[in-house]
Amino acid sequence: MNRGGSSASASANYLLCTNCRKVLRKDKRIRMSQPLTRGPSAFIPEKEVVQANTADERTNFLVEEYSTSGRLDNITQVMSLHTQYLESFLRSQFYMLRMDGPLPLPDRHYIAIMAAARHQCSYLINMHVDEFLKTGGIAEWLNGLEYVPQRLRNLNEINKLLAHRPWLITKEHIQKLVKTGENNWSLPELVHAVVLLAHYHALASFVYGSGINPERDPGIANGFRLISVSSFCVCDLANDNSIGNASLAGGNFGIVDSLGELEALMERMKRLQEDREDEETTPEEMSTRFEKEKKESLFVVPGETFHSFPHSDFEDDMIVTADVSRYIEDPGFGYEDFARRGEEHLPTFRAQDYTWENHGFSLVNRLYSDIGHLLDEKFRMVYNLTYNTMATHEDVDTTTLRRALFNYVHCMFGIRYDDYDYGEVNQLLERSLKVYIKTVTCYPERTTKRMYDSYWRQFTHSEKFNRTRQ
Repeated sequence: MNRGGSSASASANYLLCTNCRKVLRKDKRIRMSQPLTRGPSAFIPEKEVVQANTADERTNFLVEEYSTSGRLDNITQVMSLHTQYLESFLRSQFYMLRMDGPLPLPDRHYIAIMAAARHQCSYLINMHVDEFLKTGGIAEWLNGLEYVPQRLRNLNEINKLLAHRPWLITKEHIQKLVKTGENNWSLPELVHAVVLLAHYHALASFVYGSGINPERDPGIANGFRLISVSSFCVCDLANDNSIGNASLAGGNFGIVDSLGELEALMERMKRLQEDREDEETTPEEMSTRFEKEKKESLFVVPGETFHSFPHSDFEDDMIVTADVSRYIEDPGFGYEDFARRGEEHLPTFRAQDYTWENHGFSLVNRLYSDIGHLLDEKFRMVYNLTYNTMATHEDVDTTTLRRALFNYVHCMFGIRYDDYDYGEVNQLLERSLKVYIKTVTCYPERTTKRMYDSYWRQFTHSEKFNRTRQ
C-alpha cells in the first residue's frame, strides 16, 4: 500500500506532452502551448513572413516555376524573406531533383531522405517520402535501408561522414564506391549523389535554425500533420519562451541593454576596419590567432548559456525515432570537435590549397553538367547578400561581420583562410551567437527557440536570418 501510494504521489509531479508524449516535470514550470505554433516558423512571427510573401509577387512566380512540391511550403515562405537567395536556391534544387541528370528521379528523393535522416529531420523526410512515391519509387524501400539495392546502401559511409565529420573523408572512400563491380557508382552518378547529400545536410540545418514548423495538411482534422521537426517538441519551445522572455519582460531594461550591445558591435566593426588600414599583422600572428580560435571553439557547447539545458543533458545519446532510424546506419555517429581537447598540434586544412573557384567548380561541372554554375551562383549570392543595414541603422558596411560569421563556421571544421585575422571573430561574435551558430552547424537537431532569441535582440528577424545563413 505504501509503495502504491508513493508511486501515485510521484506520478502527480509529472505531465505528459499531448504532442510528443514526452514525460515532463511539473516543478520546471513548463508552460504548455498549443500542439503546434501557427505560421511557417516557430521562431519568426507569422506576420513578418506573411508580409514578405504578399509584398513580393516574385515569390509566387518562383514557386510556380521551380517548386518541386508545387506549393508554397514553409521553407519557401521563410526563405522568401530574401527573394534573391530564394530564387537561386529553388533553381539549383529544382535542377538536382527534376532536370536531366545521372540519377533516376526516385533515387534522388531517397538520397535526400537518407541525408535528412542523419540530422533526424522529420520535416524533410516526410516531404521526400511523398516525392519519392510520386516519381515512381518502390514503396517497399520506405520500410528501411535493408529493402533498398546494395548500391544505395553503399552511400551510408560517405553520408554520415559528410553530415558530421567531413574531414575524415579520403580518396579511398571514393575509390570504394566507384570500383568495378555490380554495385559500383560512375563518377557522374556519385557527384550527383554527393551534391544531393550536402544540399540536404545543409537544408536540415536551415529547417532547425529557422524553427520551420510542420506543414498544414487539409486532410487532417486539426489542420496539421503531427510530425516532430526534431527531437525537441513544442513543449521544449514553450519552456524556452517562459524562461527566455522573462529577462526582457520587466520594464525597458532588456531593450536598453540590447541597444547598447548593438552600438558596441558597430563601434567594434568600425575600429577593426580602421586598424586593418593602419597596421599589418604578420603571417605568424595570423596563424597563432587561428589556432587560438580553433581551440576556443571546443568550449562553445549547446546549452551552456541556458540553465534549463545543462551541457550534461546533451552528452547523452539523442533519441532517434523508428521513422528516422530506418534510413540510417550507425545512428550514434555524430559531430565531434575537429580539434580534440588536449591536443597540441592540431591539423589544419588551408582553404587556398583546394578552392571551389579553382578546383571544385570545374570538376563538378564536368561530371554533372551545369550544376557548377547553379551552385556557384548560390554560393556567391549567400556570401554577398546584404542590405547594408543593422537594425535601425542604414548605409552600414557589414562586410567585416559577415566574413567573421563565414570564417567561424569553417574554423569549426579545421579550415583556415591565410589572409584572415581570426582575432576579429572573438571581437565581433558574442558568446550566445557562437552557441547558436555551432549548434545549427554541427548538431542542428538540438537547436531551440531560446538559442535563437538570445542574440542580436535589436535586429529584425530577416536580418538575423540573413546573417546567420552566411
